[in-house]
Amino acid sequence: MDQTTAAYGLMAEFDDPSSLVAAARRTYAEGYRRFDSYSPFPIHELFDAMQCHDRRVPLFVLLGGIAGAIAGFGLQSWVSAVAYPLNIGGRPYISWPMFIPVTFEVTILFAALTAVLSWIALNGLPMPYHPVFNVARFARASQDRFFLAIEATDPKFDRTRTFEFLKGLGAREINEVEA
Repeated sequence: MDQTTAAYGLMAEFDDPSSLVAAARRTYAEGYRRFDSYSPFPIHELFDAMQCHDRRVPLFVLLGGIAGAIAGFGLQSWVSAVAYPLNIGGRPYISWPMFIPVTFEVTILFAALTAVLSWIALNGLPMPYHPVFNVARFARASQDRFFLAIEATDPKFDRTRTFEFLKGLGAREINEVEA
């Protein structure tokens, strides 16, 4: 690939998960922040090595649950007191103990839907194409190889220095990823 062609970044290939975790740890320590890793199975140490601690989904789930509780309780209160008030046996129109089961169920429903939708949106799905598919060896990522890709949009990215850095990590092969 020549210098004029747009590049997504550089991708290094590793033989085993421990090498990938060590490479991710060193990449983060070196100051790179826009990088990703690919492996055929989840590696829990990798999330810590990459400092992947995004707390947005739990916040969205909490907000969705609160909205569900307000919607469930509010709808029942409006129906019982405003839209169709029935005074049976002298009970109050808004009898909150009676509203708890439906409020709970609507809270769970809204929280679950918010969890799924926020997870899909924050992961950028659906994504039928990604630039890493341009690398022929990446097909092995779902079988027995481990990859670390540093994006060209990273502020610290410099093609030659990043290439030398990845070479120093002990990568089996380093490929340029075309955008």
